[in-house]
Amino acid sequence: MKEVRIGRVSDIRNELNRYRKGRKFDIRQFNQVARLAWLGRVVMQPLDPDDKDCEAFLLYVEDPDPLAAHCLAPDEDLVGRMHIVDGQQALALIRILKLGMEERVRLYEELAHSDFYFRHFS
Repeated sequence: MKEVRIGRVSDIRNELNRYRKGRKFDIRQFNQVARLAWLGRVVMQPLDPDDKDCEAFLLYVEDPDPLAAHCLAPDEDLVGRMHIVDGQQALALIRILKLGMEERVRLYEELAHSDFYFRHFS
């Protein structure tokens, strides 16, 4: 856990402003989190819904299932943890999460209507 040293009121304000803005993932981390978001393995909420100036989001990245973990190989420091994410990246992750959900729904609908028997025995 990060230690915050309290020395001056201005230090506390600066630290609070850093949290309110959130942190940007680097490109590699963002892509890993985005892949897990597409799979629906993230949970997000605004960091402070009552503060209109706070654009950061609280993000929890769930462990992927074993097959996805084997194929995607996410960093251990990303999964199973909470992150305070920059608002711009958080909004992009929300769009990716929605896109992944829509594409998986289409896949499952197609699968539900697939006729494997006639495809293989006609």
